[in-house]
Amino acid sequence: MDKVRVREVIVVEGKYDLNTLKQVLDATVITTEGFGIFHQKDKLDLIVRMAQSRGVIILTDSDGAGFVIRNHLKGCLDPDLVKHAYIPDIPGKERRKARASKEGKLGVEGMPPEVLLEALRRAGATLDDVSQDAGGRITKADLYALGLSGRPDSAQRRKELLQRLELPEKLSPNAMLDVLNVIVSKEELFSMYR
Repeated sequence: MDKVRVREVIVVEGKYDLNTLKQVLDATVITTEGFGIFHQKDKLDLIVRMAQSRGVIILTDSDGAGFVIRNHLKGCLDPDLVKHAYIPDIPGKERRKARASKEGKLGVEGMPPEVLLEALRRAGATLDDVSQDAGGRITKADLYALGLSGRPDSAQRRKELLQRLELPEKLSPNAMLDVLNVIVSKEELFSMYR
């Protein structure tokens, strides 16, 4: 199955959900770290900022915890900038787990790719064929050229850039790349280093 590009930022609960989506999609995916979103103002601020830039799709598990997280985000975001994708109730357990969840349902990480794509389509996601030209997307090579990766002082330079853009300092280089592609253009990024 070819990857599909999704314009909106997708918000999921955890890293296994993120990994599952990244196998199917070319998209910016942010995790709430489960209930961690209730205590991480910088993460919530980032989601709000990304919603203002591209819109967000909330894709949480269909269990009670997923709906608590979804409703919290719903109350923090402009409703005009949010789309809601829902996965079906499918009984089962994820492969990595010893037993099924409390409610006995598969979460986002356990969904087949076609089910995830259909959930995104029903939510009104903006889907594009990934074979289209990347047209000015910031790449890892760009980060290297700007000294933001692969150099002795890269970590410090990334930290300074994150502070300058008012982004969470704990973003990994890969997460930073995803976020940069949402909030600044390639040209804007390079102009910061001229």
